[in-house]
Amino acid sequence: MIYPLVRELAEDGIPVAVTCRVLKIARQPYYRWLAAPVTTADLDEVYRANALFDAHRDDPEFGYRFLVDEAADAGQKMATRTGWRICSDNKWWSSFGKKRGAKNARSGPPVHDDLVARDFTAAAPNMLWLTDITEHHTGEGKLYLCAIEDVFSNRIVGYSIDSRMKARLAVEALDSAVARRAAAGDRVAGCVVHSDRGSQFRSRKFVRALGRHAMVGSMGRVGACGDNAAMESFFALLQKNALDRRPWATRDDLRIAIVTWIERTYHRRRRQSRLGKLTPVEYETIMTTPATQAA
Repeated sequence: MIYPLVRELAEDGIPVAVTCRVLKIARQPYYRWLAAPVTTADLDEVYRANALFDAHRDDPEFGYRFLVDEAADAGQKMATRTGWRICSDNKWWSSFGKKRGAKNARSGPPVHDDLVARDFTAAAPNMLWLTDITEHHTGEGKLYLCAIEDVFSNRIVGYSIDSRMKARLAVEALDSAVARRAAAGDRVAGCVVHSDRGSQFRSRKFVRALGRHAMVGSMGRVGACGDNAAMESFFALLQKNALDRRPWATRDDLRIAIVTWIERTYHRRRRQSRLGKLTPVEYETIMTTPATQAA
């Protein structure tokens, strides 16, 4: 609001009429505001609403309880009931919620163009990565996995596992992939990262992470599984060979099973026809060594 500025200038000796004329505002609303300025409670409400909105924009799938937790992490603590009231007043609903009149609702607009067009090939490592999120039930609730695959060798270069499907899940998977490649001396700048239009990949956090690593985003169409078919194929293998083999009592049990299958079985023991009957680790070692020696 501009009224506090008018009050400050008046305290410095500048007539209210002059200030209002220069700023092209009416005096009567200013005097009404002066008689009843914004209260501390109103300011608290605004700060809380801003924190809730920022959390909702980063993770549109969150319900109000999760948004209240995120706002508390940002320094704006409030009762759950207060968070519900603010979210309800502003119609900040979870993208997973069932809203009246939203039967034809679709995923949000893409933040990137489709740069892949179902051509899941790459001439070298770190040219094209695919990413997606899958989930599985345990006795303690769901566990979510975000994985990133390099299409050159089908190797899972990074992943993140958590009990919540937040934007941070995708960001941590990307950061782990970049760190793993950097530890091997590889550069990832310019690499295309292709995903579906999930809210995690459209979030500001993930877009900022791509920019931080100088990577290029790409997105498929809504409801077109073929636009990310290679990643879907990996998840199908994971589902069949690890997730569905038995019931999982705890998230930690399933977490260990996922990591073990990816690192020991998929990377080092499972041979793939597309790779000439080599494992992803063998293929990268053989195919990148000549290039390294030539350099």
